[in-house]
Amino acid sequence: MSILQKRPRKRALTKSGLHWKTWVLFPLIDLHSHTNESDGTCSPAQLVAEAVRAGVHVLGITDHDTLRGFDQAVPVAREAGLDLICGIELSTKLHGQSVHLLGYFLGDDGLTEFRNWVIEMQASRRDRNIRLVARLQELGFDITLEEAEARGRGMTGRPHFAQLLVEKGYVSSLREAFDEYLDESAKGYVYRREPQFSEGVERLRKAGGIASLAHPVRVKRDVPSLMPELAEAGMNAIEAYHSDHTDRDTELYLGLAERYGLMVTGGSDFHGTAKPGVMLGKGGGNLQIPEDLVDRLRNGSTPRAR
Repeated sequence: MSILQKRPRKRALTKSGLHWKTWVLFPLIDLHSHTNESDGTCSPAQLVAEAVRAGVHVLGITDHDTLRGFDQAVPVAREAGLDLICGIELSTKLHGQSVHLLGYFLGDDGLTEFRNWVIEMQASRRDRNIRLVARLQELGFDITLEEAEARGRGMTGRPHFAQLLVEKGYVSSLREAFDEYLDESAKGYVYRREPQFSEGVERLRKAGGIASLAHPVRVKRDVPSLMPELAEAGMNAIEAYHSDHTDRDTELYLGLAERYGLMVTGGSDFHGTAKPGVMLGKGGGNLQIPEDLVDRLRNGSTPRAR
């Protein structure tokens, strides 16, 4: 069965291995998840197994700046009968601020050039990591690149440095690590060359992908005021459903999607034990992704008028 072939929907009770003593009454959709090929803690095979146990019917793997997790999950998902969607989460810059961009590929064409471009972006990440180690050592921390890469594998990023700071007792939490040392305004931050938001959109669309604004609630500028610019750049979707979104946030982003003719995406942003309060398909218990969302993406449909 093709990984993109729609599996018949069964409204059966599915016991969830992630939700203790709960039952899933309908197939779940989750288009935002991470493996240990970026900053998640599950291997691709483990993520597929967790999705099946959680009652997830359609899973999108959206590792940061890499497709390796998806590639490894393909045969496992096929064997499990899981509808697996190829995705990626790109780190981009918009007005000097980091903004994440989700890409979804519902076909198999046009990815060779995109994959080569992603590899170039990975090289810039490692260059940043070398300079980040030097900066943290200047601040008095006994941290090496090898230690971070042992945790981050091929896609070592700031979350892995945050883990090191916690493990060595320099900070009490991952949040403190970012607030004090790793966030863009923090004393340990070092610049990384990232593509501009418009370039990220262009690369995704050229490869036949959907370009969706990730967790817009985290964007530091006013999203409604940015929308004309983002739409003009070719962005054609927005992540209206996310674990961080309140009902009011979701309504706002659905309204923006309707106004600007955008498709809608959604997912938990599952990272495994790195984010213990976020469950596949359910987020923090607040995630309710419509059953027809993926069908509408495949058809290129925007939200229905509400």
